[in-house]
Amino acid sequence: MRLQYPAKILVAWGEAISGNTVIRDWLTKNGYPELGIFVFALHLKADARKWLMENRQAHLMAVIRGIEGDEKALEWLETHDMLVLRKVAECGGDDEAFQWLLSKGHRELAMLGLKMWSVKMQIEDDHKDPHKYSRE
Repeated sequence: MRLQYPAKILVAWGEAISGNTVIRDWLTKNGYPELGIFVFALHLKADARKWLMENRQAHLMAVIRGIEGDEKALEWLETHDMLVLRKVAECGGDDEAFQWLLSKGHRELAMLGLKMWSVKMQIEDDHKDPHKYSRE
């Protein structure tokens, strides 16, 4: 379970979260499969979510579940000494969490949290928009 990444990998992950499939695939094939697969899991892909859990990446799945409002996932992160990841999961909906990350020197993670939150809100909006449903 890796918890620290070079800044350039965090930037790449942010680009992948924002929709850059070339970078997402590069991460997956070049030593960071958990970050590439995280993007699929963020987009509700069940097999990606299962992969994270089966490959010692429960902390990444907990971030996603935390963004989705799962308080138990947020508590799990904190209980397992991953307060920074809890704040990442919370920072899109909580300016205090965002500011906390910035104050602790986690600028890249604060920005990633905002990107993750933005993607999740877009997915939620898409699910609620009757104009985006299939007409089958």
